[in-house]
Amino acid sequence: MKHIKIVCLLALLAVSQMGLAQNAPRLTLKEAVEIALKNNYNIRLAQNNNTIAKNNVTIGNAGMLPQVTGDLTTNASRQTVQQTRSDGTVNNLNGIRNSNNSYGPSLNWTIFDGLAMFANYDLLKQQNQLSDLRLRDTIQSTMADVIATYYNLINQNAQLRAQKGVIEISRTQVRIANDKFTVGRAAKLELLNAQVNLNTDTAALITLEQQYRSTKIRLNQLLIRDLQSDFSVADTIIVDDKLKLADVINNAQTQNPAILSAEINKRVADISLKQIRSTRYPVLSVGTGYTWTNSATPAGFTRTQNAHGFNYGLTASVNIFDGFNQWRRERNAKIQIDNAGISAKQVRLDVEAQISDLFMSYLAGLQLIKIGDANVALAKRNLEITLDKYKLGNITPLEVREAQRNYLTATSTFFSAEYQSKLAEITLKQITNSINIE
Repeated sequence: MKHIKIVCLLALLAVSQMGLAQNAPRLTLKEAVEIALKNNYNIRLAQNNNTIAKNNVTIGNAGMLPQVTGDLTTNASRQTVQQTRSDGTVNNLNGIRNSNNSYGPSLNWTIFDGLAMFANYDLLKQQNQLSDLRLRDTIQSTMADVIATYYNLINQNAQLRAQKGVIEISRTQVRIANDKFTVGRAAKLELLNAQVNLNTDTAALITLEQQYRSTKIRLNQLLIRDLQSDFSVADTIIVDDKLKLADVINNAQTQNPAILSAEINKRVADISLKQIRSTRYPVLSVGTGYTWTNSATPAGFTRTQNAHGFNYGLTASVNIFDGFNQWRRERNAKIQIDNAGISAKQVRLDVEAQISDLFMSYLAGLQLIKIGDANVALAKRNLEITLDKYKLGNITPLEVREAQRNYLTATSTFFSAEYQSKLAEITLKQITNSINIE
């Protein structure tokens, strides 16, 4: 009896905690998604990376603009010099200080590099598009996680309500069995069995409550807020039953991040070949500047010299032979283009297979929801009739327990079908980049 009292006390505690949860502030799905979009670390990191990628798309970063620098060079020496002049005289100089200073701005500009600079600029733009895709994918993935977790809480809450209903019936069964035992109409074994069933149902409720709290912590983690923040959720799952397989597949071809990334990677492979081919052509650069120089050489014919003025020039270079590496790099780049095309086809096939598999789960879930709804009503009615007959003493406790199991199985199947079908719907919309909570 001591163990029974302990378990019953735990059951009362679990039920009271559920009551507190129901009184907690309501968190709507829209609010949850908005909080996640504002706070989620993954989204913030993706946004920062996307800003970096946008900042990199400049013609200067591609190498199209000149470089202007300010240069300063200074040299000095201290020497002992012995000079023999043309007339035979010898001149000894000690501690002679020589100095040379040069400073001024200079400009260097590559005006032709085999069009590599234009390929570089195209590459920067493709990398920016990839970053945009990653950001959109991160946002959609985060929204999908939040929505799935939120609906999981609804599912678990429904399971809890069903379990609490079963516990109430088990308590009624214990009370009836105790009354029968008190007046001598039933053996103590029936009462003990009823108490064991109540304890089993209570333990199941405690397990469900622990799972529910763990899922709430998971949602708070996604929202980047205090993990112990209490809240309640909605109580119904509405599945969008209008999805069409052909529409989902068609939308994925133009919206799926993996497919779009594969297409960009194909273009990047093409750009890589252009960059490699550019090294076949000469590189032309121009340079100019304005320089001031002054020097002091006490032991020279000209002891000091100051000069200033423009300088300019043209540099040209061409790769004549590099050990056949140019040919090797171009051949490998063409293979990479072929690989990128194969990869894109593989990604499309994988996405279509994923969609087909999810859509079957989605349709099966819709069918199970229809069957399960009717089955829950039947199981509940059967349980009520069974309990009434048990009160009259027309059936055994085992038949009541079987009716309880059937009701729990029916409700669990129905709620699971709702959640799994909703989960398939969310994932299908994530694949097509079309999650929307409006």
